[in-house]
Amino acid sequence: MKTFIISPFEELHETVRTNTVDYEMIGKRKDDYKWYDKLTPPRVITSDGEIITGKYKREDLPAEAIVGLAVSSGVIEGRARVILNMEEADLEEGDILVTAFTDPGWTTLFVSLKGLVTEVGGLMTHGAVIAREYGLPAVVGVENATRLIKDGQRIRVNGTEGYVEIL
Repeated sequence: MKTFIISPFEELHETVRTNTVDYEMIGKRKDDYKWYDKLTPPRVITSDGEIITGKYKREDLPAEAIVGLAVSSGVIEGRARVILNMEEADLEEGDILVTAFTDPGWTTLFVSLKGLVTEVGGLMTHGAVIAREYGLPAVVGVENATRLIKDGQRIRVNGTEGYVEIL
């Protein structure tokens, strides 16, 4: 794991204070970003930093179902929109958002959504809570969802049982 000698905020403060730009540091930060961007976040991590691994033990699912955690009940079908960066979001009314995770910056997108699928998360993560507030069926903790589900595919999200089907 990469470590910083001084924080990015201290670097910014120093840049403003001295009115000079350290292009070598900018290059290093770009390289760091590329390195971090290639990492796959764990599906479940506790507030103590413990990473929980394992497989879902579910025999009661349809044959081709992609398993996850049921976090907001309901069953919905629609067009999957696989979006990795909010800046690239091009959603239409009734789309189902498929992404690695959401944070408060994604909240405005939920207004037009019909459902949610994320790769990481649990009952109290951002996407799960907002999906329940908006009454959207949601399944989180769906390993490799953004690779298994293709943008534009028709999918069924079963937020009651905790799985996704590609139709």
